[in-house]
Amino acid sequence: MASSKVPKSFTPDIEAFIASFAADIRDGAAAIFAGAGLSVESGFVNWSALLRDIAHELGLDVDRETNLVAVAQYHLNERRNRSRINQKIVDEFSAGHSINENHEILARLPIATYWTTNYDAMLETALATTGKIVDVKHSVSQLKTVRRGRSVTLYKMHGDASDPDNAVLTKDDYEGYFRDREPFVAALSGDLVAKTMLFLGFSFTDPNIDYVLSRVRVVLRSAPKQHYCILRREQRRTGEKVENFRYRQRQQDYFVKDLARVGIHALMVDEYGDVKRILRAVEERYRSRSVFIAGSAAEFDPWDTDTANRFLESLAKALIGKGMDIVTGFGLGVGPPIIAGAYGEILLHPGARSLSQLQAHPFPADTGTAPARLALYQQHRERMIGAAGVIVLVFGNKREGSGALVPADGMRAELEIAQAMGLHVIAAGATGWVANEIAATLSPPPGATESYKKAFLAANSAKSKPEQIVRAIVTMIDEFAKLTTAGGWPPAKRGK
Repeated sequence: MASSKVPKSFTPDIEAFIASFAADIRDGAAAIFAGAGLSVESGFVNWSALLRDIAHELGLDVDRETNLVAVAQYHLNERRNRSRINQKIVDEFSAGHSINENHEILARLPIATYWTTNYDAMLETALATTGKIVDVKHSVSQLKTVRRGRSVTLYKMHGDASDPDNAVLTKDDYEGYFRDREPFVAALSGDLVAKTMLFLGFSFTDPNIDYVLSRVRVVLRSAPKQHYCILRREQRRTGEKVENFRYRQRQQDYFVKDLARVGIHALMVDEYGDVKRILRAVEERYRSRSVFIAGSAAEFDPWDTDTANRFLESLAKALIGKGMDIVTGFGLGVGPPIIAGAYGEILLHPGARSLSQLQAHPFPADTGTAPARLALYQQHRERMIGAAGVIVLVFGNKREGSGALVPADGMRAELEIAQAMGLHVIAAGATGWVANEIAATLSPPPGATESYKKAFLAANSAKSKPEQIVRAIVTMIDEFAKLTTAGGWPPAKRGK
């Protein structure tokens, strides 16, 4: 269930981005570009900190330098080798750091393409933790091969800490980039044309990126695809003169307008913590359209079997027809009509509906000892439920070995997992059994609209007809999605 605490709402500009980017994710048209700022919370240094000692050796103050690429080159010019710089990269970007929440959120989202100028391994670690197969590309030779079964491609266009000799850092590296790493330029250009890119923790001072963005703009005749970045508004520093603060504000204003020139719309926030809030909201918005249907039924009493099957088929058709995704564990008595209804809607509307909208995950075979089986089922449930943002509970009974009809304890386990993961809970109490038991513990959450409240009553009334219950469930999911985007329904931190 959502928290009762209502957070600060987003600006209309950010609300529009959340809805749009979540839709791009659903369509497979979203990509992420991560800069150094994304890893700072994990304890990694930014460019200034990386080169502080290097600058000091040259008698320079890194805080007074505006061109850090030049500082790295000066050191190379003086020492005639880059072993000192390479060691700094190894020391600062090797193991010993933990992924942060921003990494975790990004890794959970079904985004297939990531770009970064970072040397660290935080993104690939976070992605692998979610069970994804990551194809990492940090050298041109790696672009020629494909990791079989990959679910994510991560382009590390400036290299990796594991190969510091080839990390892009000095002016020599940048000047030779378009000769030595031209395939990266081509791949990035393609993604900037075909996908919606969200830049995070990126300062836009990198000359490679500036060149690629400008080239794409020219190729598209000054009408580049819309991309986004999140920037913190300039804040007045302690003791800073007002005129100096106003000057920095003016600089940022011109900078934001120039980003718009190359197709990047800046989303302005007041605190770095707002980045996390926005990413959480994007995840909740995306998952609010993904529904896990939990249910089992050895008997549908007091419903007859035909009525129950029509209800479940109609529910699946309605959800698919509204552009939602269905996740199902193929529960006893419930799975077949859900599959039939979903497939029927998909096949009747080719082009408008997609097979990817249905994820069916039958439970593993009932083998092994009881503790091992329970552990396996728990893992299976967590994987299924983690793909959704809403859980809908229907019916909920099974037969014991003696043949007695009893409540389905598996549905209770699924509810516990869903609540721990922050899913929005909808129980169709009118279908009886465990669904009714759970419905009795629920109420419309804070922020619920009148439409939601009426639908809540309809879904739990024994007088409601099956078609009324279907409409009620769809309405509650729709209202939840709208309020999540608007910031009126607090996104819950996902526990798994």
